[in-house]
Amino acid sequence: MADGLRWWGGGRVVVGALGVRDELGADVDDGDGADGEVGVFRYGHHVLVGPFAPGGGTACPRCLARRWQGVRSRALREALETGDGTRAAGRGPHGPAFGVDAVVALVAAHREQPPTAGRLPYAFLLDAETLRVTRFAFVPDAECPRCGLRPADTAPEARISFAPAPKSAPDVFRARPADDYDVPFEAFVNPAAGMLGPSVVPDLISASTSSTVGSFLLRSGDYLRECFWGGHTPSYRSSERVGLLEGLERFAGMRPRGKRTSVLASYDELAAAERVVDPRECGLYSDDFHRAEPGVRPFDPARPIPWVWGWSLRDQQPLLVPEILAYYHAPGGLEHRFVQESSNGCASGGSLAEAVYYGLMEVVERDAFLLAWYGRAPLPEIDVSGTRSAHTRAMIDRLAMYGYRARFFDTRISFPIPVVTAVAERVDGGLGRLCFGAGAGLDPESALAAGLCEIATDAVNLRRRTARDEARLRSLAADFDKVLVLHDHPLLYGLPEMATHADFLLRTDRPRVALADLPATGPGTLPPGDDLGDDVHTCVTAVTGAGFDVVVVDQTMPEQRDLGFHTAGVIVPGLLPIDFGWRRQRARHLPRTRTALREAGLHDRDLTAADLNPAPHPFP
Repeated sequence: MADGLRWWGGGRVVVGALGVRDELGADVDDGDGADGEVGVFRYGHHVLVGPFAPGGGTACPRCLARRWQGVRSRALREALETGDGTRAAGRGPHGPAFGVDAVVALVAAHREQPPTAGRLPYAFLLDAETLRVTRFAFVPDAECPRCGLRPADTAPEARISFAPAPKSAPDVFRARPADDYDVPFEAFVNPAAGMLGPSVVPDLISASTSSTVGSFLLRSGDYLRECFWGGHTPSYRSSERVGLLEGLERFAGMRPRGKRTSVLASYDELAAAERVVDPRECGLYSDDFHRAEPGVRPFDPARPIPWVWGWSLRDQQPLLVPEILAYYHAPGGLEHRFVQESSNGCASGGSLAEAVYYGLMEVVERDAFLLAWYGRAPLPEIDVSGTRSAHTRAMIDRLAMYGYRARFFDTRISFPIPVVTAVAERVDGGLGRLCFGAGAGLDPESALAAGLCEIATDAVNLRRRTARDEARLRSLAADFDKVLVLHDHPLLYGLPEMATHADFLLRTDRPRVALADLPATGPGTLPPGDDLGDDVHTCVTAVTGAGFDVVVVDQTMPEQRDLGFHTAGVIVPGLLPIDFGWRRQRARHLPRTRTALREAGLHDRDLTAADLNPAPHPFP
């Protein structure tokens, strides 16, 4: 099979080799293509044939080749995307004539198939040595330069409005559970062209939940990042579905895929004519950080950067947001990345209201956690003996069986929205000493359950992970500048000696409040309503009433929209951002860290630098 074009059965067939050029590169242009075009691509002794899409939507051979490359190994992708190209290692495996006959038969049998009820295109992987044929569905690439439809990002399209979203009960905030979404799992996760990676793996070591994990690789500039996703539920099937939806959420939140960024300008240029989010209000790195990391240029209001359109829920009008604040792995590498955002505020749901609700809860939760940690706030401990949730009681008992005491703390600080910090405390004081989590939501039981899920998942493996990495972790404990990445933060508190930095929280002389009494104590709690859109309005009013804006960027990808799913990025300028790496801690330098506890009545004065917790936060 030589590269080029063939006409079989009256249609065009593209014949080529994979692993030769960068299929994801924007500079590769194959022309306009044609409807019904089929690709026949060789790589080693494998032949990729497709796509076929009778009733399964549109797709093109370029889509298929892009998905194939996206799921390849790091070594091959680095060679294709950042090297000088690849070359053949020996003679090409053209195979005998019956291998070619098999490909011809596949194309002929499926080109003219009558329309079917299939939702997605499909393709075949043919082993030219054994003639084994594997059929798989795959997801068309919305970023494909030939068949993808990505309109320009504009102000009118940024409008956020909520359709009626009635709830089954006031304390239920999801329209339906993850298992109820009709998601063709194998199309998103398969080793030939899986959008979210080659496979999902059950975590058989987990003793508390039936966890699963998958991953995909995403490039930004020279950096190829492995992004993990997973689910933590009582059943592996449910964990797979929850994990897949999380993977789609991360795919959507890392870079703009549903729209093309169309504004490149400096803050100074835009501020004179448009409403814009000032990056300085969201927090910047210290001068010490930039001196230590000269490759990361500090924010310069006169330097042009990419901007995306968001929507102010306070002012009900569009405004521009720096792309790197809305999408935490935007293309371009370090060129425009004066800060490295995380998935904080990025959330998904069966409606836009659901996505915005959970995104806002995440922002409020992490702001409160950081205020409490760095301000060493004297938080009341929550007595959960009266919980109405059998699942919560079972999880607490399971942690106790593995030697952990589950403790919970009322972390409401600035807003009347329940925030719960959860801590799994190893009762014997040994390795795996402390594990932290948090949750927020209008229902205190739900907020507590979210934090409990985090510690129940992580704590039972913490002792083993700490022991395996003990020498390196002790070097981090001796020099916090060595705390560089996300996993360093929670693992550091597996060391018994790090518990002294949490004494402010874990002392037993704390005031206690019953979980059932939480709505009536402290700053109060907003009552949940019967419609999720009303709940969002209630929470937004509480946040904006304290002097903040709530900005939403609709991150929904076409691949999600087709499933009835939405993703939103929620930004509240002025609340504390969560960072990973000790030198990157923006929260320690923002005015809110010094003033919020005094404003909330939890301290008699503004904090000074000497009052702040000197240790990195333990947030997972």
